[in-house]
Amino acid sequence: MKPKLIYQKLYTSFGPQHWWPGETPFEVMVGAILTQNTSWQNVEKAIKNLKKARVLTPDKLYKTSHKKLAALIRPAGYFNIKAKRLKNFLKFLSKSYNNNIKRLSSGDAKVLREELLLVNGIGPETADSILLYALNKPAFVVDAYTKRIFSRHKLIKENSSYEEIQGFFKSKLSSDVKLFNEYHALIVKLGKDFCLKRKPRCKLCPLG
Repeated sequence: MKPKLIYQKLYTSFGPQHWWPGETPFEVMVGAILTQNTSWQNVEKAIKNLKKARVLTPDKLYKTSHKKLAALIRPAGYFNIKAKRLKNFLKFLSKSYNNNIKRLSSGDAKVLREELLLVNGIGPETADSILLYALNKPAFVVDAYTKRIFSRHKLIKENSSYEEIQGFFKSKLSSDVKLFNEYHALIVKLGKDFCLKRKPRCKLCPLG
């Protein structure tokens, strides 16, 4: 089954997913870092804490102490590590772009990706999530669900690297922000509800 057909089947079955949830591009960036190794429900709790404390802006969060930031994002898990990663990103945003999100979003996607990957704590998945969902750049996000689903369908190898999987999708799909956004969200939906790590619900799967 070709990637385009898989997308069509998923979209027909699930409809638009309205992903990524976030009121501002900066909130999406913070969420992309916080969601590492945890569920989105936990991230929402952490984001809620940041909003309640009125620090969810680049400048205010940059000035927030590590101790206070770690306490606020505690629901997201690994809070000390993630506080450090957020601080690293905030330092990059401040030093390189003067906390100007518009200036950041006007940059070249390839250059931005290279810059983000140089930030300690930001890997390919987080960088591409920021590019796609916060900055509207055509970056195809690859996660554990993507690898699981497409390796089970024999479209990629189970041991394929992030870049190999991303290259596969880019070679099969047009480079389109809206398409990449919706496709990844649909993959997440399928992985969470049907293509489970253990006891996958293959008989009920829309791709079955």
